Amino acid sequence: MMATAGLKPSGRKFDLEVTRDPATILAAQRLRYQVFAEEMGAALPETELRIDRDDIDSHCSHLVVRARQSGEIAAYTRLISQPQANRIGQFYSAGEFDLDPVLRLRGRFLEIGRTCVAPPFRGGIALAVLWSGLVSHCRQEQVDYLIGCASVPPQADGYPVQALEHQLTASQRAPLNLHVRPRQAVPPHLHSVRLDAPMPPLLAAYLRFGAQVCGAPCWDREFNVMDVFILLDLKRVNQRYERHFFGQPRSQPSAAVAVG
Repeated sequence: MMATAGLKPSGRKFDLEVTRDPATILAAQRLRYQVFAEEMGAALPETELRIDRDDIDSHCSHLVVRARQSGEIAAYTRLISQPQANRIGQFYSAGEFDLDPVLRLRGRFLEIGRTCVAPPFRGGIALAVLWSGLVSHCRQEQVDYLIGCASVPPQADGYPVQALEHQLTASQRAPLNLHVRPRQAVPPHLHSVRLDAPMPPLLAAYLRFGAQVCGAPCWDREFNVMDVFILLDLKRVNQRYERHFFGQPRSQPSAAVAVG
């Protein structure tokens, strides 16, 4: 098990680690299954084993927030660096979106995915601890951009495509030249007519940190969600969070700054 050097201490309740340890990954895969299959209704193949895994897991790193007292995983995200994506063949998000407009940007990318928080730790600081570890990891690896898909579950009458568009502010929308094309748009007959659908907590957290939504969502039928592609230029990280995690904001932008 490999802990990330230089991560901000997480206090008395949680420990942070970036790991490729098989036992830890298996525990994370069980949490992923609980969240994505049992809670959100994803149709996953490992129903008997009750784990969510794919061929990418063994090629990437895994950021884990662990409750110090119990040892259980409180929050998790999967990390795919640019060299790892090159070995895999592409970033995971490329299966849902044409990423060419974003990948033309100069700099180093890190993709996050399968982000989830265990039910007992929702509404607390576990997600903030995950983000603090992610920002520290980005600094160490000199990452310029975080990318990934943020999942939005359907409402009772369909997917909240219009609601999300209605709720995003101008600063939360990427410029048109950075919009990516979904490979499977949400069919119009599956759109919800409501404009007051709540924004998922993880997506709201991404936006608070300065992430931007890069165009229309993709329909992920297997996971029973619509995914929006998120881009975070790490120079945009909200100074309020910089002060919270690191004591004071950086005096000038750096290439090593700060994403289901």
